[in-house]
Amino acid sequence: MAVQPEGSPCWADAMFSDVEGAKTFYGGVLGWTFGESSSEYGNYTQAYVDGRAVAAVVPPMPGQEGQSQWCLYLASADAAATAEKIRENGGEVLMEPMRVGEFGTMCLAREPAGAVFGVWQGGTHEGFEATAVPGAYCWAEFFTRDPQKTDAFLPAVFPYTAQRIEDAGVDFRLFKVGDDTVLGRMRMTEEFPPEVPSYVNVYFTVGNCDDAVARASGLGGVLRFGPMDSPFGRFAALSDPQGANFSVIDITTRQGETPTTTDVP
Repeated sequence: MAVQPEGSPCWADAMFSDVEGAKTFYGGVLGWTFGESSSEYGNYTQAYVDGRAVAAVVPPMPGQEGQSQWCLYLASADAAATAEKIRENGGEVLMEPMRVGEFGTMCLAREPAGAVFGVWQGGTHEGFEATAVPGAYCWAEFFTRDPQKTDAFLPAVFPYTAQRIEDAGVDFRLFKVGDDTVLGRMRMTEEFPPEVPSYVNVYFTVGNCDDAVARASGLGGVLRFGPMDSPFGRFAALSDPQGANFSVIDITTRQGETPTTTDVP
């Protein structure tokens, strides 16, 4: 695969205190198989669909134990320069750009409304080897309690243009890189418990949403929302047994008209 354009989602991973449990769960729900863990890189273990890398799981580093969550990485040609932009625009750099052997350079950050995300400057590991096929990454949204902060921050750090969805009944924006829509932004309402911070919700593609929900529930996952039909696919929001939130979507089952969008200056 070619290196992803600046700001495009390019990788996802999650820390789990019970890595073997995570492998059992996601293997059962998404059909993932797993490579050998790399002790040199903190037992980082890649997940595969049909032999193509789609995500990774890793145990927490000492002192970082806590709530499991998925981390989405956005592509950067220069992670150090992106880290500086993050600081300049009110974000917080949680992990300074760090070279990971020949694979690339990573950085972890928090945007001003509180959602944590990663930055990845690809080396030999350019990112997802498959997307939008069953088991692979499909989409992501910044769920934020302060949309004004998030909406100002993201286009200041990455070369995004924004569109507002007009008729969805929710406060939702789309971010584009060139002609490609790459991210969403959803305002968190009072339906979200107050203890849930802003976060990035990652969607994984499935062949059948209802079947995936049934598999997840059978393996100890919790259904948070859905399944629901939309113009983009039938989807559901879940939490895995260790508390990490994610969504599944069947992009072949679509209902309704695509909502109207308006460019945001």
